[in-house]
Amino acid sequence: MGFRLALGAQRMHVLGLILSHGMKLALLGVALGLVAAFCLTRLMTKMLYGVSATDPITFMLIALLVTVVAVVACLVPARRAMKVDPLVALRYE
Repeated sequence: MGFRLALGAQRMHVLGLILSHGMKLALLGVALGLVAAFCLTRLMTKMLYGVSATDPITFMLIALLVTVVAVVACLVPARRAMKVDPLVALRYE
């Protein structure tokens, strides 16, 4: 990322790049997880108490929680990458 900054990329573009790559993977994982969870609910029906096996509120809340955690997990390294001094990055390599 230091190279991109040294070549003239703006810090917000670096932030957008890191967030977009991380969130693509996270949203793909959430989508696959929702499909797998919905398919496997038949196996869990006897273990659930007080909630139906396909409770849409639970599915949405967990998907939202995982997405928020993924955003935070992407923001931390993105902010660190934005603070890299381009000259230091060029000298390091």
